[in-house]
Amino acid sequence: MGEELAFAQHAHLARRVLEVGRWVLEGRAPPVPEIPRPPLAEPEPAEIRGRYVGVPPWRIQIEQAGPEDGLDLLCLHTAGADGRQFHRLMADRRLTQHWRLTAFDLPWHGKSPPPSGEAPGAWFLDTERYVRIIMGVIAAAGLRRPVVLGASMSGEICLELALRHPESFRGIVACEASAHIEGRKVAWADHPQVNQAVFVPEWIEGLMAPQSPAPCAADVWWHYSQGGHATFARDIDFYSGEWDARDRVHRIDTARCPLWMLTGEYDYSCTAEHSAATAALIPGARFTMMPGIGHFPFAENPPLFAGHLVPILDELRRG
Repeated sequence: MGEELAFAQHAHLARRVLEVGRWVLEGRAPPVPEIPRPPLAEPEPAEIRGRYVGVPPWRIQIEQAGPEDGLDLLCLHTAGADGRQFHRLMADRRLTQHWRLTAFDLPWHGKSPPPSGEAPGAWFLDTERYVRIIMGVIAAAGLRRPVVLGASMSGEICLELALRHPESFRGIVACEASAHIEGRKVAWADHPQVNQAVFVPEWIEGLMAPQSPAPCAADVWWHYSQGGHATFARDIDFYSGEWDARDRVHRIDTARCPLWMLTGEYDYSCTAEHSAATAALIPGARFTMMPGIGHFPFAENPPLFAGHLVPILDELRRG
């Protein structure tokens, strides 16, 4: 146990040694690789509009990009992160030409504060609370039958939304999603002798594909280093604990709510095999394995992920 604790305390050093060694073997200077520029991409930063909406008892920060009269795309961040994961997608004209992208920070995440009087670490997430927050944001932000995009824990809740509220959505894009995932809880994520701001981003860094552009991977690391106390750990209690839809995903009606499931080939948390098995239980669900992508598709490699997302949105727009 003592050796495991020491590793958790110094995981960032071990990873850095391996990372530098890889660069030396490849004969390239860090950081590598760089971000490929997609067609029609706007320069950073994107034109993002931010405001708060009320979903009692929470004040929720939302950010939007794209035309106010565009079709709505609701973007759900991953465990322990926040809406900044979508900033690069919000700069992609292939999306913002026709779609109004909306991302929000869950309570206790990013710019969405805890309710007054709540003690640090009191956040928890379960299926009922998650659905209630999402539907509350849709109403408060005035979204019109949005397409919903999520990955990891937010990919899981996408499946629940398709089941419970099929008429509320134009379509669902559930990434890195499965009916149930076991074994992803880790004691070090909120251990009193481990620096959460260093360990958590190191824990998730290995979930990204090695081809992920270095600036994007660095953004993901930075976002995870800024999470509230125990927020990531409580989210994982949902992702790899409370969430279990094996008894109900087969009831999703894709005729009422079209469903796409996309999973990166490098995701070892929710593997492509996991997602494919879940998709096989849902009549009409369409599954794709995404080469060169890991667990955080819209954040770790936005241009590559957009190549999968844009054709789906075009199909939904035409429909």
